[in-house]
Amino acid sequence: MKTQLKHLLTIEQLSNEQIMELINLAEKFKIADQKGEHQKVKQQTFVANLFFETSTRTHKSFEVAEKKLGLETINLNAISSAVQKGESLYDTVLTMDAIGMDAVVIRHSQVEYYQELVASKTINLSIINGGDGSGEHPTQSLLDLMTIYEEFHHFEGLKVAIVGDLKHSRVARSNMKILKRLGADIYFAGPQEWYIAKEFNQFGQFIDLDTMIDQLDVVMFLRVQLERHDPTEFEQISFLEKYGLSNERYAKLKDKAIVMHPCPVNRDVEMGSATIEAPKSRLVAQMANGVFMRMAILKTIFKDKF
Repeated sequence: MKTQLKHLLTIEQLSNEQIMELINLAEKFKIADQKGEHQKVKQQTFVANLFFETSTRTHKSFEVAEKKLGLETINLNAISSAVQKGESLYDTVLTMDAIGMDAVVIRHSQVEYYQELVASKTINLSIINGGDGSGEHPTQSLLDLMTIYEEFHHFEGLKVAIVGDLKHSRVARSNMKILKRLGADIYFAGPQEWYIAKEFNQFGQFIDLDTMIDQLDVVMFLRVQLERHDPTEFEQISFLEKYGLSNERYAKLKDKAIVMHPCPVNRDVEMGSATIEAPKSRLVAQMANGVFMRMAILKTIFKDKF
C-alpha cells in the first residue's frame, strides 16, 4: 500500500489512484476473511467511535472492522458523556487525544465539523469522518465504489442515477462528486423541489426516472430523511409510486443493472419490500463491504503499526 492517510474527511481529498488502492485492499481483506485469515495490528492502538447522531451500519461496521484488525475500540455514549453537560465537540476530541486515542471516527450533525479539529495545534490524533450533517459521507461512498467495481470492474461510462432525498443526502453529495470524476454519467431523480440545481447541475442532470430506467447501470436510492423534513411537505403513501423502486420499475431494469441504497430503507417508500432482497439488489453486499472498506481505511491510516 503506497498511501498513508492522516485523516479521512472528504472523498475529494483522495486521488483516483488512492481510491483504487483502497478498493483493492478492501477486496484483499474480504478474501482473507472468507479464508479465516486475519491481519492484526502489531502494537496497541486505540480508536474511539464518537457518534452524535444515530447509526447502525456505519457505527457497528467500524466497530467490527476495528476488532478484526486487533484495534482497541472505545464507544462514546453521548447520552452518558460530558456532552450532556454542554461539552463541545472540540473539547471531547481534545480529551480523547489527551487520554491516548490514536484516532476518532465521528458522526455529527454539523457540516464540516472537522475543520476546527484539524486546524488545532493541540489535537494530534487522526479523524475519520463518519458523516457530517448533510455534508459528506466518505466511507459510505468508498464502500459504494467497491460494490460497483466488484460488479462492473470499471466506472468509465456507467450510467448512474441517484434518486430520492437529494436535498438532505450526504451520500448523494459524496457519490456524485467521485463518480463523476471517475468517468460515470450521473443522473438525478426524485421530487423536483428537493433538487438543488446550483449544487447538482455541475455533476449531472435531473431526469424523470421512468424515461431512463431501462438504460441505467446503477440506480442508487436514498433514504427519505423524515427527521429533517417538515411533515407537511412529505406524502409517504404516494412516494413509492411516484419516485421509488416499485415492482413495475424493477421489471424495467437492464439485466445487468444493480440497485443500491445506503440504508436503512423506509420499506415501501424508497423501495418496495419485494425489491430489497431481489436479485438485482446489492443492499446486503453494500453492508458487508462496509466492514472490509473500513478495515482498508483503518489500515491505511495506521500503516506504520502493521
